Amino acid sequence: MKLLIAEDDLTSRTILTAVVHKWGYEPIAVEDGAAALQVMQADDPPRLLLIDWEMPVINGLALCKHIREQESSDPPYIILLTSRSSTDDIVAGLEGGASDYICKPFQNAELNARLQVGNRMLDLQQELNNAKEAMAFQANHDALTGLFNRRAIMEAMERELERTKRNTQPLYIGMCDIDHFKTVNDTYGHLAGDAILQEVARRFNAALRPYDLVGRYGGEEFLILLNSDESHVQELFERIRKTIEAEAFVYEQESLQVTISCGVTQFSPPKDKRNATELLATADTALYEAKKSGRNKTIFN
Repeated sequence: MKLLIAEDDLTSRTILTAVVHKWGYEPIAVEDGAAALQVMQADDPPRLLLIDWEMPVINGLALCKHIREQESSDPPYIILLTSRSSTDDIVAGLEGGASDYICKPFQNAELNARLQVGNRMLDLQQELNNAKEAMAFQANHDALTGLFNRRAIMEAMERELERTKRNTQPLYIGMCDIDHFKTVNDTYGHLAGDAILQEVARRFNAALRPYDLVGRYGGEEFLILLNSDESHVQELFERIRKTIEAEAFVYEQESLQVTISCGVTQFSPPKDKRNATELLATADTALYEAKKSGRNKTIFN
């Protein structure tokens, strides 16, 4: 783990660097608070810090405050080193943003123990952040396909509609449905259907651009949101359709030919006054036309 050492005294800085390196840390040693702040503002800064209170340019207490002002879901663990030992000073240091406080002179064993506490706290912080990210992902994504769930893709659609109203590029709303999906479930079972849904989602992601949006609207229906010029949008939806059709789906050594039908509508404000419900209804009507006219095609309405 990288460890930032901010200490203006050369002898103390050299000793600390050697000691923590022996303990397995990767020390980054600087001579004042300004240099330490530069390190913390660079990419991938250290998460564990040893900072001397008395330093030129920016002292340790001011440095703590500067670091804490930087918004982060993964803030560093700061140990303040100082010869000040009064209760008032300790309180000032902790209130100023230090996570821990060591009075000079100190024993190496104590410093090592405090660093280990810092490591444990950082590990717990990382576990908490990972849990929060996992919960956020689960709240917004379909458990089977990994795509946006219905709530998330609808919220994204509302945002895209507002953004489209501010910009000139139209928004295309596509409702896509797997053809004859009930037959797959009835013939091969629901596990086969689940496998088809997962592979369709994977192929959607492969065909779409990084900034396109796709979500599982419900059952075997998917909602796709594209920002594109009219000259390119037909090509984009055709690429999506061909990506699904191109290669047979294999489930337990059975080769299954899967296709999709899509209905698409264009939202072009300011003339277009339709809301999300009306746009979805139009796309759904176009999808019905694609199904009725033979499937495995895209109809624009």
